[in-house]
Amino acid sequence: MAKDKGQKDGKDQKDPEKGDLKRLRKLIKGARVAMLTTVAPDGTLRSRPMATLKAPFEGDVWFFTRATTTKADEIRENDHVNVSFSDGDDNRYLSISGTASLVGDKERLEQLWSGRLKNWFPDGKKDPDLALLRVRVDRAEYWDAKTAAMVHLGGLVKSSLGGDPTVENRKSEKPGAASVSTSGAGAQG
Repeated sequence: MAKDKGQKDGKDQKDPEKGDLKRLRKLIKGARVAMLTTVAPDGTLRSRPMATLKAPFEGDVWFFTRATTTKADEIRENDHVNVSFSDGDDNRYLSISGTASLVGDKERLEQLWSGRLKNWFPDGKKDPDLALLRVRVDRAEYWDAKTAAMVHLGGLVKSSLGGDPTVENRKSEKPGAASVSTSGAGAQG
């Protein structure tokens, strides 16, 4: 039986969600900075750099922030955000769309804290304005340098109707070409 085009082995074929999570982990691994884009009250988009965290990716991207920032106000008003990662040296370009929320989980804060964050939060974990920012991934796409195409990672999101993974196929969006299904193949943030 012939393998599907782009299939390397059968490991992730049975569970595309696991394969997509693995791919996303790999794309984000080692990134020190991400760009977070929020929607301002007037509808304009605002982007700012965010220090990534060394946290295992299981569907959410995490950051530290202050609860009283403009960014936090924008998220409270409109929780739709984009997080992008890039590494030109490795040809890694990733765009994640999702919903953001501020989280006041002290246990998670302890788990995710890193000494390098002291540059932005001099009072450390005791800062009363310190909050976690969680981005739940709704959609992820990455640039595949080998095929010169954007590849959508499907199966990352649970359906709001029943908790089942979305049925959306991963597609390659190459300019001037028809979309083709891909197979095969995550995050600190």
